[in-house]
Amino acid sequence: MSTATTSKNHRAPAPAGTGVNFMRVLKSEWIKVNTVPSTVILLAITVVVMVGLAALAAWQVVVVLDMIKGASTPEEAMTFGDPQIYQDLIPEIPASGLFFGQLLIASLAVVLIASEWGTGMIRSTFSAVPKRIPALLAKNLVIAVISFVIGAGAAFISYLVAQPILNSGDLSLSLDDQGVLASILNTGTCLALIAVFSMAIGTLLRNTAGGVVTAIGIIFVLPLVVSIVEGIADWIPDAARFLPSNAGTQLVTAGTVADGALTQLEGGLVLAAWALVLLIISLVVTKRRDV
Repeated sequence: MSTATTSKNHRAPAPAGTGVNFMRVLKSEWIKVNTVPSTVILLAITVVVMVGLAALAAWQVVVVLDMIKGASTPEEAMTFGDPQIYQDLIPEIPASGLFFGQLLIASLAVVLIASEWGTGMIRSTFSAVPKRIPALLAKNLVIAVISFVIGAGAAFISYLVAQPILNSGDLSLSLDDQGVLASILNTGTCLALIAVFSMAIGTLLRNTAGGVVTAIGIIFVLPLVVSIVEGIADWIPDAARFLPSNAGTQLVTAGTVADGALTQLEGGLVLAAWALVLLIISLVVTKRRDV
C-alpha cells in the first residue's frame, strides 16, 4: 500500500535540457523575426536603398569634380564649390545610406515590440518567460545583431559598388584609407544602437503608431528644430551635439573631425548612453507594470 502511494506521488525527473533559459528565449525571438515575410522584405529593402544612396553619392562626387576640372575659368570652377569638400566626402561614401537605414530600423524595432502589446501576444511571451527581463533582453539582442549585420553589410557592399564609379573619375577609395573601415563597421554599430533605442521607446509606449512617431521625432525631427532655433542661445549648438542622430553621424565619420564636434569614439559613447539608459528604464517599467 505504501509502496503504491509512494510511486503515485513520485514525479519523474524532468528531461535534461528542458525548461526556460536565455538561449531558448533568444532562439524563440529569432524565430519570431525571421519567419515574418514583411520583416525580411523590409530588411532587404533597407540594404538595397542604402547601397543605392551610396552609389548616387559616389556618382555625384565624380560628376561634380569632372565639372570643376572641365571649367574654362577659375571663376566657373568656383561655382561648383570647393573641390576639397568633395574629396573629403569620398571616405564617407559607404555610410551615405545611414539616414535611410536609421529610419527603417527605428520603425522596425518599434513595431516588433509594440505590436505584441497591440495583438496581446506579449501575454503569451511573458507567460512563457515570467521574469520578463530575459524576454526583453532577447528581443533587444536579436534586433541589435540584425541591425549591425544589415548596417555593416550594406556599407561594405556600398564600398564595393562605389569602387568602379569612383575609378571612372580617376578617384580611389580603399579600406586602408583613414577611417574607412571603421566607418563601415560603425554604420552597423550605429544602426544596432538606434534599434535598441527605438525598441525601448516602443516598450515604454506600448503603441506602434505612437512609438514610431516618437522615435522618428527624436532621431530626425528634433535635430531640425534645434538647427532652426540654435541662434537663440549659445548653449543650444553645444547641446545639439549630444542628440542621438548627431552622435550617430559622428560615429560613422571618416577623416578629419570639425572643430568642436564629437570625435568618432565620443559620438559612439553618447549614442550608446542614450540606448542603454532607455533600455534600463524600459526593463524596470515593464518589470513593475501590468501587462
